[in-house]
Amino acid sequence: MDQKQMLEAIEKMTVLELSELIKAIEEKFGVSAAAPVAVAAAGPAAGPAAAAEEEKTEFDVVLKEVGAEKIKVIKVVRELTGLGLKEAKDLVDGAPGTVKENVPKDEANDMIAKLKEAGATAEAK
Repeated sequence: MDQKQMLEAIEKMTVLELSELIKAIEEKFGVSAAAPVAVAAAGPAAGPAAAAEEEKTEFDVVLKEVGAEKIKVIKVVRELTGLGLKEAKDLVDGAPGTVKENVPKDEANDMIAKLKEAGATAEAK
């Protein structure tokens, strides 16, 4: 299997299947995919808390209420997150909940606009 075929196979996976694949790779090769993320996340926290609040560049998009158009909201959540149908439905059914974490301000605003257009209530935190 060449790299292109491998990427195509990964692209078709659900979030759960991808998570299981990552765990298997970590166990097989003795590596951790989370280590670089943890180091990157720890870097900005080193500064003063007040400065971090003023310079916040990444936001969590939170679905507060689904509204009357639940199916439209599920479709938008799938589009924004790449989740499978079941995972997106579970996220919407579990509202309030985080749709996506650590996204740039512009992307967060776009996501909120799309969710509101579908009839949901959302905010950036």
